[in-house]
Amino acid sequence: MNKLIIDLGTLPETGKRMEGELDPSIFDLPPRDPQPKGPLSFDLHVQRFEGEVLLQGSLSCPFEFECVRTLHPFTKTVHLPHAAIAVEVGNFGEVDATEALREELLLEIPNHPTCEIADTPQECEIDPHYLAVDKGDSDDVDPAPPEGGDSRWSALDSFQADES
Repeated sequence: MNKLIIDLGTLPETGKRMEGELDPSIFDLPPRDPQPKGPLSFDLHVQRFEGEVLLQGSLSCPFEFECVRTLHPFTKTVHLPHAAIAVEVGNFGEVDATEALREELLLEIPNHPTCEIADTPQECEIDPHYLAVDKGDSDDVDPAPPEGGDSRWSALDSFQADES
């Protein structure tokens, strides 16, 4: 299913349970962002209160991340076991809650993911090759490449602050 449409005309006053999956295409994320590797699964109790619909329950979706330390891809399921989402009721007889579920799950995506948090945790060690530029000359490691090009800030190196 591509959308979670709630028909207000058939929604009981006490609410009802809705469960299912939404197609991963609802996320529509840029290529360098984490990408969904499966559908957004939901199990929600839906109830109307005056001018809004309250959705309470669980949401989950597996995503593929790139580790910020090792640059290796890994899969982590983003899971919200106690989601509570309010969606305003418009002038129509139905409410599309798809965007609200999408946004709620995206808010839980980690900012700096490491492969230690993967569904199958991996060892998260920085490849020593990337640390070579910080080592001394005696380690048989190539030195860091010289900075090339125009250094527009080099004039500030000779600037002496007036200490008065």
